[in-house]
Amino acid sequence: MKVVRVQYTTKPEFAPINQANIAGIVAELKRLNHPGIKYTCWLLPDGKTFMHFDQLENEEAHQVLQSLASFKKFADELWASGLETEPVLELLNLVASTEAYFG
Repeated sequence: MKVVRVQYTTKPEFAPINQANIAGIVAELKRLNHPGIKYTCWLLPDGKTFMHFDQLENEEAHQVLQSLASFKKFADELWASGLETEPVLELLNLVASTEAYFG
């Protein structure tokens, strides 16, 4: 299992566009219905800091996520937007959970 947490801050005017792009990723993932991808994104109280929390069965599932047209659009527009703080990526290790994960 691969668990990725990414956090960054957009400019205030880009936050609604980023939210729409993230909704596009979620819609495409729901259509794809890949059993090895769990994707969530949270907006922090400042209204412009985003935290993505991706739980992936394996590296193949991670590649599927990153190959989505909606993900590419999101990433391209995010980088072009002029971020306030650049993304910080962390790979996490599961210690315990009430949820069942990928085996």
